[in-house]
Amino acid sequence: MARDEQLKELWEQVEQKISTDFGDGERLELDAIIYLIGVQEYGKPHKRFKKDDKINLMHIAICRLLEPFGYYNFDFIDDEGWPHYQITEKLPNLKAGEQSVLMKEAIIQYFQNKKYI
Repeated sequence: MARDEQLKELWEQVEQKISTDFGDGERLELDAIIYLIGVQEYGKPHKRFKKDDKINLMHIAICRLLEPFGYYNFDFIDDEGWPHYQITEKLPNLKAGEQSVLMKEAIIQYFQNKKYI
């Protein structure tokens, strides 16, 4: 199976499982899945979040997702429980489609490592 086909198949598995488990019947898109990963990494799933918190949760998720690729390194958790990361390598300039592929690959790897898929 070609790499692109395998990525597409695995992404559909992730999207379907996450949507079933958390989407109330609606198909969740990439940004929503990133947000959920941020909530998971923050570790307080029942807390209500403000708009700024939601942006921070997505940032946490992106850092965590790209950590295995060498772009970020976990640094510390602050007094409020927020994880902090350091940039270890500048992200390459990617087109929107390339960014999407990178994030999907990272999400698939994240959920495989968590034994979710």
